[in-house]
Amino acid sequence: MKHYDLIIVGGGVLGTFHAMHALELGLRVAVLERSKTPRGSSVQNFGQVVPSGMDAQWQQYGRKSLAIYKGIQAQFDISARQNGSVYIASNAEEMTLLEELAAINQANDYPSELLSAQQTLDRYEGLRADYCLGGLFFPEEITLEPRIALARIQQYLVEQRGLDLFTQTLAIGIESNSAGCQVHTSDQRRFEADQVLVCSGYEFQTLYPEIYAQSDLQAVKLQMILLDQQPTQVIPGSILTGLSIRRYESFRECPSYAAIKAREDADSLDRKWGIHILFKQTADGSIILGDSHEYADAAVSEELRIELKEEINQYMIESGKRIFDLQNWNVRETWAGVYAQCKTSDIFRHTIDGRIHLLTGIGGKGMTGSAGFASENIQNYL
Repeated sequence: MKHYDLIIVGGGVLGTFHAMHALELGLRVAVLERSKTPRGSSVQNFGQVVPSGMDAQWQQYGRKSLAIYKGIQAQFDISARQNGSVYIASNAEEMTLLEELAAINQANDYPSELLSAQQTLDRYEGLRADYCLGGLFFPEEITLEPRIALARIQQYLVEQRGLDLFTQTLAIGIESNSAGCQVHTSDQRRFEADQVLVCSGYEFQTLYPEIYAQSDLQAVKLQMILLDQQPTQVIPGSILTGLSIRRYESFRECPSYAAIKAREDADSLDRKWGIHILFKQTADGSIILGDSHEYADAAVSEELRIELKEEINQYMIESGKRIFDLQNWNVRETWAGVYAQCKTSDIFRHTIDGRIHLLTGIGGKGMTGSAGFASENIQNYL
């Protein structure tokens, strides 16, 4: 039986990038993924890598992630495209926040460009003039195709870095002693390693449910929409709008943020369902539109029902139509994504017997922050 330095349970973006950085340090690494291909929050998202939306600490991780994604893309096609991200203000309050964030970016040496209303309209086909007061553009940021990017990154790690990837392999138990760890799977296989890192996302029931139930972890359900291909309309990069400006962590560092938030309507539907409107065009010309946020503690995460709320989808489409005149608003798919986050901390970390490490709760920062965070955090598992 092959003995590994590190086994990672869970092949989402957080586990995959910890595997990559462990391989770079010369470790023998295996990833055990319960599905045939990644199916969790790492593929249920927009595919936006936007350090611009993060607080100061996580922006640094996000900027490292950008360099990592671009470095892999230069060697192996993972669908990364550098078309930048833009935040579009719909009123004077939001424009004030863009101006303040631009000054913060300048102090942090993170490139951004304030755009006038006309410059923003000229850059984004179909953007409505009665919505747009101006924009803030981040040229370094990238997009990925969420349904294929992670699988391609794993393929790259297997083919070029020596990762052992075991798919359709469900870990159901882990034992540890002074000699190391044993991971038992549902098909009665056994894997051995010095250390085990469990990155199981929002799966709180299979391994260590009692630990997750006593934590401040919660599951977050997001509703998202895929619109049909646009015949000729091209909208490059990540498009974040006024509600995103009012929601994202980076803007909380702006001097005017608290006063602006205090004036919001607490009873609005966007506040009720945690909605902010984002657009991201996929490589085939379709548009991903979203999203909303509903919450349940880890101990009762099953209370987040699988049904989609038509009220939310309709609100997102109506809001989207006030922002862009798309050529095609036909809905191809709707779905609910789920991720795990913490109520009071940035990420959940817990170690058992010095050898088994639980890591989850990165929240909506996963695609942007995981690669950079893992480059530093891997030192905890050596």
